[in-house]
Order: sequence, then C-alpha cells, then structure tokens
Amino acid sequence: MDEIHIHGGHALEGTISISGSKNAALPLLALSVAVPGKTTIENVPNLKDTGHMLDILTTMGAQVDRSEDVVSIDASNVTETKAPYDYVRKMRASVVLLGPLLARYRKAQVSLPGGCAIGVRPIDLHLKAFEAMGVKVEIVGGDVIATLEQSKSGEFMFDRVTVTGTINAMILAASLPHEFSLENCAMEPEVEILARTLVQMGAKIEGIGSPSMSIQGCSSFASVQVRNLPDRIETGTYLAAAMITGGKLALEKTQPEHCKSFLAKMEQMGASIAIQGDQIVLEAPKTLQSVDLRTDPYPGFPTDMQAQLMAVLCLAQGKSVITETIFENRFMHVPELNRMGASISIKGASAYVEGVKELKGAPVMATDLRASACLVLAGLAAKGVTKVLRVYHLDRGYENLTQKFLALGAKIERVG
Repeated sequence: MDEIHIHGGHALEGTISISGSKNAALPLLALSVAVPGKTTIENVPNLKDTGHMLDILTTMGAQVDRSEDVVSIDASNVTETKAPYDYVRKMRASVVLLGPLLARYRKAQVSLPGGCAIGVRPIDLHLKAFEAMGVKVEIVGGDVIATLEQSKSGEFMFDRVTVTGTINAMILAASLPHEFSLENCAMEPEVEILARTLVQMGAKIEGIGSPSMSIQGCSSFASVQVRNLPDRIETGTYLAAAMITGGKLALEKTQPEHCKSFLAKMEQMGASIAIQGDQIVLEAPKTLQSVDLRTDPYPGFPTDMQAQLMAVLCLAQGKSVITETIFENRFMHVPELNRMGASISIKGASAYVEGVKELKGAPVMATDLRASACLVLAGLAAKGVTKVLRVYHLDRGYENLTQKFLALGAKIERVG
C-alpha cells in the first residue's frame, strides 16, 4: 500500500493551477443519465471518485469519452435504472444518481450509502423530498427503490441543509410538468452550478443561489456543454500549505468568491492575501495568530477545510477553538497530529488547539480524505520525516498532489 514520505521544514513558493471541483463534477456527471443525448463537461478532475462515477455510467449503458479534462457522455442507450452495488459501495456520492434516474425513467434503484469514517450521512431528506413530489419509496435488501407514481406540485422544506439532498430534489423537480418549490436549500457553489445547468437543459428555476427555489420543469432535458467549477477545497488546502510552511503561493484558475470564509480566517491568522481575477496570492506571516472557527453550511466555513486549518493552527501563537457542526466524528486526525507534537484536546463537538513551537515527523495514519490532506500539511512543516499511511484517500479528491507540492519546493515522494 502506498505511503507519502515528507522531509519537512521547506517553505513553499511558486505558482500552481487549481483543478476542477470534485464535489461539483460528481453530480454533473450523474446528471448526464437524465439526458437522452450527449452531455459534455469540461474541467473534470482525474480522481478515483470521478473515475468510479464514469464506471457506473458505463456499466449502465452510457458511452463515455474522455480527452484530458473534457468528458463527453452519451446516455442515449441507457436503459438500466439500477446502479450496480459493486460500484456504488466504493463512493457515497453515487446517491446523486437517484434524481437523474427518476427524472428520465420515473424509477430508480440505488444502494443505501450507509455510514463512513467521518460519520453517518443519512438520505432521509432526499427520500422525503421525493415523496412530496409523488414518489413511492421502498427500502428492499439495502436498496432504495423509488417510483414516481403521480407527480405533485407543491413545496418541500428541508429540516436541515443538505447538499446532495438539494441536488437530488432539484433534478427531479426540473423534470416535472408543473411548478415545485424547495425551501431551506443548500447554497453551495456546487448546487448553484447544477441549477444553472438544469436551466440550460430547459428547466426554469427562480432563486438560484438562495435558500428558496421555485422550479418549473420541462418534458425532456436538452443536451448541454458545461464547464465545471474550480475546486475551492483544493484551493484552501494549498493556501493552508503556504501558511503552515511560511511560504508564498500564487494559485491560478480558481474562484476567489467561493473561498471568502477561509480566506477571512487566514487573514485573521496574519496572512497577506491579494486577489486579481481568478488568481489568489497568499504570503504567510512570520508568526501565525490563533483564531476560533466553526464549520457551517455555505457561505459559512466549510467542514472540508476544518482539518487543514487545524494543522495550521497547531503552530499558531495562542489557543484556538474549532467547533464542528456538520459531521459528528470529524476529529479523527487529532490523535495523529498529537503524535507529531501538537497539543489538541477534544470536548464534545469542539477541539481546543494550543499552539506549539514545532511539529515533529512521525508515522501517521490517514482516516479519510481531508484528514489525509491535514497530515500531509503537518508533515510539510514538521522537523524530520513524516510518513503518511493509507494515502489512497487522497486520490479521491486531489489531482496530482505530490507533483504539485514538488513543483512548489516540497521534499515529498510517494512510495509503494
């Protein structure tokens, strides 16, 4: 099994381009099933998760062509309405196939996603939203079997904000022959780009980018070409790498307006940040300052950046409090950081980080995607050698991570 070995203590400097968003690409790829023709998506990152989604689509009968970061999917001959378990089990995001399959075929069968290392992520709100639109839902043998019996107009309010729940409901509503309203919707950029794509495909949607959307569906989705968003979490991860190593980085092909919450925290920590167009330039301070942060749905601080900022705060002057409100088990990187000399304690949903003068290299075990990135960041700053085990998690969400860090002056290699 591959490992990443890092000789820490080198300030990162240079310029890199940000890859396409994983969290936006997956629902856009899934949406192609709802189109009785060709969908072309640009700026698709080459990741394990996007590869798994393309494998699922191919197995269901779609013709997939990929040239670098451009993916064309012709779903004209897709007749399979069941997503195969052998593929679905590898990726929780496969649940976003429910909406597209219901939109096109009025029936769908997808395995329940279950829990994962960072906590249980139920899909109850997806199913309640479907039921409000006239879908009969059954759970049989671990599969969700959904059938649209008689579509209904009306509205549905999500009890809590859910990104994939909003996406699934939005896709089905966009295919109904009448108006349907969704309330307390997720407002993430990944939701917004999907809504704008549905409009390109023929739906009418009011309130895009807000908690309330009114959707007037269309009888059949038109073929579309769309450009995927830059990955805001990859952006934040490399900015955090500059912070923790005392470096200076220029990130190109990103979207700064999607990064405001963590850019604000980095400025509070002492960073100098300049934004011009799609470029962010960050210069780390000589002394990192402590900050408190709380994860929240967009436009709040993203849970997917919590671990990376925690790594940086390990070396900040003073005490920081990090409160996690999205996932109940997302501090699994804390024991590994403490093995490297950090001083972190956990009480309930909060982690208390007392800054230390230095981190020390050690063998550490990654538990999930963002925890893996956190431990790599810690290794970049640590004195000595850090060995990060179970790095296959990184392949799910970071394109060419080792190569990009090497280009910035890191002493890092993948061994396996």
